[in-house]
Amino acid sequence: MSKLTIATDGETHVLITRRFAAPPEEVFRAHTDPEWMQQWLLGPDGWTMPVCISEPWAGGRIRFEWCDGKGGGFYLTGEYVELDPPHRIVHVERMHLPDPTPDNHVETLLEADGDGTMLRMRMTLPDAETRTAMLATGMEHGMEASYARLESTFTGQLK
Repeated sequence: MSKLTIATDGETHVLITRRFAAPPEEVFRAHTDPEWMQQWLLGPDGWTMPVCISEPWAGGRIRFEWCDGKGGGFYLTGEYVELDPPHRIVHVERMHLPDPTPDNHVETLLEADGDGTMLRMRMTLPDAETRTAMLATGMEHGMEASYARLESTFTGQLK
């Protein structure tokens, strides 16, 4: 299993990398298909995603709603800008906590890597303050848990 790495670049970028034991086509589908996303894109254990709208075409809507099972939760809205299956996804997202955060422009690249896929994601925030606030939310822990869950779908450990 590959570890998630998160780094910063300049004042406004976050770079994420992770290798998956699955071909780019499967990793791409897992990042765009609502049924798959509801299985793995949950953050820490105990969270669910009762609403997952993913319209994977340029201009298509994105809306993900998470709840913690204790009455808490938040949601994300956005839209796809460009898709080049199975190699590239570009979208814009904003978290609602409850007010919307500034736009986060996200480019996800998927490259064949032996018998797997290397994911490289570049998030572009409007300023250093927004990037710092986003990193302070604990997003790394949630992404690690989600991507470990996704990896388990590829290895047949999650149905």
